[in-house]
Amino acid sequence: MGNFDKKLERFWEVFIEHGGYVKVLTGLQNTVYIAVAGLAIGILIGTLIAIIRVSPKNNGLLKTLNSLCVFYVGLFRGTPIVVQLLVAYYVMLPMIGVNIPALQVCVLVFGLNSAAYVSEIMRSGILSVDPGQMEAGRALGLNYRVTMLKIVIPQAVKNIVPTLGNEFISLIKETSVVSFVGAADLYVAFNYIGSNNYEFMVPYLVMALIYIALVAVAALIIRQLERSLRKSDRRH
Repeated sequence: MGNFDKKLERFWEVFIEHGGYVKVLTGLQNTVYIAVAGLAIGILIGTLIAIIRVSPKNNGLLKTLNSLCVFYVGLFRGTPIVVQLLVAYYVMLPMIGVNIPALQVCVLVFGLNSAAYVSEIMRSGILSVDPGQMEAGRALGLNYRVTMLKIVIPQAVKNIVPTLGNEFISLIKETSVVSFVGAADLYVAFNYIGSNNYEFMVPYLVMALIYIALVAVAALIIRQLERSLRKSDRRH
């Protein structure tokens, strides 16, 4: 027990006196930012992909777009996120001569990765909506796009909120790999603390607790959103 007390004392020394808390706050901010922004990008692109996937393939353009979407989803679901980060930051961007801060690259890659998963989530949500909803919208004189955006997708979103929540939680945990491209996250912060006192047990335990707290908060928000949507359904 005394040995653990010494480890804890060294942790607090670096955390407070050497400014470790500043790095932790920065890492926490970046972790939340990457997860939230990545999910937002994923929802936008993923919804577009899902609409293309479920749309009737009436012409060559839609068939081509559908093939591209299938390739996109297969590519991002078939490779690890860390590989996507490394290829984007160290291969693709230098090849095209673009210099983007590591944090923004992480947001972009996480967003593109999330879009592949969200597209499948959204596609299943759209397919779960009664086909009669689309027929009713068309009978009212709405075109396919308007019916999809105003009638079908809002109902699909209600069905997939729990699964989208799981995707958000996955993004939070996956941000632990952004240090591979030099972005500052919780791992970088606690690794700094451990390196300064030559003791990693306490810093890594605290890091794990912070991730658990983040996931717990995210799960709470998701449950509240689900309850709100259920209340809305009952009112109607």
